[in-house]
Amino acid sequence: MAQKKQEKRHMKLSTFNRTTNIIVYILLVIMSIIWLFPFFAIVLESFRMETTGQVGYIWPQEWGFGNYTKLFTDTATFNFPRWYLNTFILGCTTAVFQTIFVLMMAYTLSRLRFKGRKALMQFMLILGMFPGFVSMIVTYTILKGWNMTSENALWGLMISYFASSGMGYYVSKGFFDTIPRSLDEAARVDGATRFQVFYKIILPLSKPIVIYTVLTAFMGPWGDFIFSAYLSKFNNAGMTVGSGLQNMISKGDTLFANYTKFCAAGVLVAVPVTVLFMALQRYYVEGVTGGAVKG
Repeated sequence: MAQKKQEKRHMKLSTFNRTTNIIVYILLVIMSIIWLFPFFAIVLESFRMETTGQVGYIWPQEWGFGNYTKLFTDTATFNFPRWYLNTFILGCTTAVFQTIFVLMMAYTLSRLRFKGRKALMQFMLILGMFPGFVSMIVTYTILKGWNMTSENALWGLMISYFASSGMGYYVSKGFFDTIPRSLDEAARVDGATRFQVFYKIILPLSKPIVIYTVLTAFMGPWGDFIFSAYLSKFNNAGMTVGSGLQNMISKGDTLFANYTKFCAAGVLVAVPVTVLFMALQRYYVEGVTGGAVKG
């Protein structure tokens, strides 16, 4: 009798869990459709050829790749290839140098013990609480004195993006803290230097956090608008895709004349980050969760 009651209870629980899962999946599908619909609409708009302005429907009446080709041929006013190249160079350079600075700072604070270490960590933590906009005017003034604004804004943006990037060591340090210190000690006993320990032992074991750092460093300048627009002053030679696309639709009747080109450019801008994230998603998640274990 007791066994039958237990079986009925188990069946009711299984039915409840199955029903709950179905409801959750339905809600997730609905949320995904709502979230993906704007991106789907932008892709459709980028292939619309019957008019260049905004319309009251989504499905194009005439299809074509004209908007994409115009981005690379009509460069007299809006030089999209230059913006795209600037952003790609900026993203790759920032990813390399910012990753180096962050990982070196994280390794130093995770493995070394020196006077003022905790004070330095607290100081950087407090500085990180202030938004970057607080120092934007001062930064612009300094870079303008070095002739790194307007058409030379790319150099100023590079310096600005990775100059203080070492303060973002928190997640990487947390990941390094999970690696046993006995590995360092064994390598040091065998005659390895600090750099050899870092390069040959710690980094191979930290592939997820390295990829996480590279991805976040690359996506930062790729999606930036405010600081890049402020520094470039909407000069074609110094603009990135963020400030360039805003400039494409912000003057007079440019919204009607360039809306479909704007959508095509948005698709091209989203492709590199989407491909990188989808290809390296597993390492990205491992880096975030691994770095959150310890502080």
